[in-house]
Amino acid sequence: MSTAHEIEAAIRTLSPLEREKLIKDLPALLPELDGDLAWNQIMGDTRPRPALDALLDQAEADYKKNPAALPEVSDKNFDLHS
Repeated sequence: MSTAHEIEAAIRTLSPLEREKLIKDLPALLPELDGDLAWNQIMGDTRPRPALDALLDQAEADYKKNPAALPEVSDKNFDLHS
């Protein structure tokens, strides 16, 4: 297959089981889908971001004023099966 359009068309013809397997295999085929890699690139980006810095400073100040306003997050919050 030579184009993204042809690949997309081929994916649409896969059975649900084959699509599920593809979903599991995609991070190995396309490492840029790896969330850790993406976060590492974001954290390593040295370009100034004044608006983001201001937002994070405000969030930190709000948390210091009233930590109970922001409940603690746990792994359960991300469990799709609960």
